[in-house]
Amino acid sequence: MSAPDRYLDYSGREDRLSGGVRRIPIDTPRGRFTVWTKRVGNNPALKVLLLHGGPGATHEYFEACDSYLPAAGIEYYYYDQLGSGFSDQPDDPSLWELGRFVDEVEQVRRSLGLGRQNFVLCGQSWGGMLAIEYALAHQEHLRGMVISNMMASAPAYTAYAGQVLMPAMDQGALAEIRALEASGDTGNPRYMELLVTHYYEHHILRMPAGSWPDPVQRTFAHINSEIYVLMNGPSELGMSTGARLARWDRVADLQRVEVPTLVIGARYDTMDPAHMEMIAGLLPHGRYLYCPKGSHLAIYDDQETYFAGLTGFLRGLPMPGA
Repeated sequence: MSAPDRYLDYSGREDRLSGGVRRIPIDTPRGRFTVWTKRVGNNPALKVLLLHGGPGATHEYFEACDSYLPAAGIEYYYYDQLGSGFSDQPDDPSLWELGRFVDEVEQVRRSLGLGRQNFVLCGQSWGGMLAIEYALAHQEHLRGMVISNMMASAPAYTAYAGQVLMPAMDQGALAEIRALEASGDTGNPRYMELLVTHYYEHHILRMPAGSWPDPVQRTFAHINSEIYVLMNGPSELGMSTGARLARWDRVADLQRVEVPTLVIGARYDTMDPAHMEMIAGLLPHGRYLYCPKGSHLAIYDDQETYFAGLTGFLRGLPMPGA
């Protein structure tokens, strides 16, 4: 996945999406930058902030929400995290730390006026990790939370890839993938060719890559790979030793998250669905949604199950104090 250039066409598209768009100033240890958000819908009692994956991906693949959430009367916010998409993309590796991203989400919350009576955080993949961290730091501001396609332990995720997913792959292709990783040649087009055929189409999105929906293709085209590799490592098969997120584990802390939480897992996901069901059981007010046809992007390849469960959870959230 290559890092985005300074997309002239992409920036022009931002201008065409100006309705509901706000650029929010974010203070960081390296100065002030701005991040991009866009509001869709209007519901004073239910406002969902979407946290995209990566790190370094974009809001674009969440556009599947447009086919379901407005009809359910749910207000939601697209949001490109700092370094991603329409937001500022500073070239400063010191900014790509989990705690700083949590502080960024809190600044976005305050700027958007979200609070205990209406604020739901919905994170997918890395966004789910970020949502867990946010809840552990600031759950007093949350009405509810969704953890989609994300385990609560990076080491467990890496072990699942090594013990379950890789043994099921074509072993010749896997050996070639591993050789390219070992030689540091992951920029070789052959690496992505192998991953798409033998991994992505099985575990990321279960459709031929050439027919992936346009929002997904745009997200992959715009990934900031410098952030992605720094925090996850260069391998797509689990996290690499030395990556900034490689040792992250919050399983023991889940019992401290008191807000109602929906955990979404999928049969073919890169993330272990049994682990995600376990997460729901450890959360004091957890609920589990299983997508039997879905993969990491069950938001597309098991869409009816995904959105029926998501909208049902959101519309059924109790009011704080009830």
